[in-house]
Amino acid sequence: MKAWKRVLPSVAMMMVASVSSVTVYSQENRGQENRPKGSEEKPREETVIPVPPETTAVTKHDLTLGSQPIHYTATAGNLLIRDAQDHPNASIFYVAYTQDGVDAKSRPVTFFYNGGPGAATIWLHMGSFGPVRVLTHSPEASGPAPFTWVTNEHSLLDKSDLVFIDAPLCGFSRVVGKGTVKDFAGTDQDIQAFRRFIERYITVNQRWSSPKFLFGESYGTTRSAGLAAALQNDGVPFNGVVLLSSILNYGIRSPGYDAESVGYLPSYAAIAYYYKRVRLTGSLADWVQQAREFARGPYSQALAQGDRLPPAEFDSIATRLAALTGLRVEYLKDARLRIAPARFRKELLRDDERTLGRYDARFMGWDPDAAGETPGFDPSDTGISGVYVGAFHDYIQHELKYMSQEPYYLSGPGVNDAWDFKHQAPGEGRGHQTAPDTAVDLADAMRKNPRLRVFSANGYFDLATPFFATEYDVAHMSLPPMLLSNVEFGYYPAGHMVYLNVDALRQMKADLARFYAEAQR
Repeated sequence: MKAWKRVLPSVAMMMVASVSSVTVYSQENRGQENRPKGSEEKPREETVIPVPPETTAVTKHDLTLGSQPIHYTATAGNLLIRDAQDHPNASIFYVAYTQDGVDAKSRPVTFFYNGGPGAATIWLHMGSFGPVRVLTHSPEASGPAPFTWVTNEHSLLDKSDLVFIDAPLCGFSRVVGKGTVKDFAGTDQDIQAFRRFIERYITVNQRWSSPKFLFGESYGTTRSAGLAAALQNDGVPFNGVVLLSSILNYGIRSPGYDAESVGYLPSYAAIAYYYKRVRLTGSLADWVQQAREFARGPYSQALAQGDRLPPAEFDSIATRLAALTGLRVEYLKDARLRIAPARFRKELLRDDERTLGRYDARFMGWDPDAAGETPGFDPSDTGISGVYVGAFHDYIQHELKYMSQEPYYLSGPGVNDAWDFKHQAPGEGRGHQTAPDTAVDLADAMRKNPRLRVFSANGYFDLATPFFATEYDVAHMSLPPMLLSNVEFGYYPAGHMVYLNVDALRQMKADLARFYAEAQR
């Protein structure tokens, strides 16, 4: 989800366990430790945030998936991670769901996280494959309380134990000791923080021999690709990586370039099909395939010619583009055949004075200025935020018996603004990337671990991370031919958060059940 732009001071985390039916374990309580100072630095006072103990609130639950009864344990707590000098610098909040009475050596474990960068994992936790899910009115705005969460009949708990992780400074996660925002607000810093957490988790919970999976959404896919390589190089190979609504290569996503218009075109076509703004022929998948072929062929070739595109071809491309996207020919000519996603969200339903959601174009909104060029807000964000936040707090307090005196940050204060996008890709001669392309990392992990499988899940109506651009990134990983079949795709009639469409969630669960089985053969 979108990161907030509010900057607040980091504070120490204090957790208070509930009274009845909860067991609180203290696994580690280390004191404040001083980091060695550089010889060239002048002595100065450093802020030291108290290091909390590692604690857990543990509750027992039951769930039936299909005809299979599952008895499971929910563990809400924190684990400490350490810097390069072995000093605690962050307390990471997580919620784990583990099936009771099974051998951990054969039981898979999946690590979930959202993106941002700098976003908490409330969305995946309460919407996707956990044991409960929030009820929304999607694609209509869900409105105010009361909020409801229900048993999730599409949970992955029958296939894997589930661990939902809040990134440093997000949710209930906090910096501690002498940790700072700079220690975590960056592509590589973030990858290392998650690497340390996962290795800490599988050590504390004795899961080194378990089959392991990563599940990231949005920027979480950038993280997953880099994390798969980092863990592989640390001797922790994974069985599978699930990429939901991916952005793997930031280097070719710059607004205003032809790659943006080409990458979004099949998504525009899918959305125009959904709203019946085009002449419908065949299925949605067939329609999208026509858009793919036009995008990678005549459209790309026309844009590449720039101002030297012959007038007759210019007119022909504009006419074909209008037929696919539902936009007016005159508008497309005025835009020089290039369609920015924010403009598309405003233009498609302009006659109805409606705008479209960025995360999910099925959501519609109203702007005070119907003549404006771009939407004033994202209805697919505002339409669900309240219900997710309210239901999460109710669930974690009443069902998981976890209480905290700290606020739950949907976005880490100051994290997004401070983010350092530079990335050191693996391999000799790669050097530092000014914008991360972690598809390189994922390919590195797959070459070193040929049994690593990847599932890319995509929403047709996502205008944040368009599926055609993801296809391009994955197709340019330079994999050897024998590994190409290790990557597969799923497409769903939904947006960025595919699980907001329950029918799509059901379909994705079936796809993942098969994927998990194949990844463990």
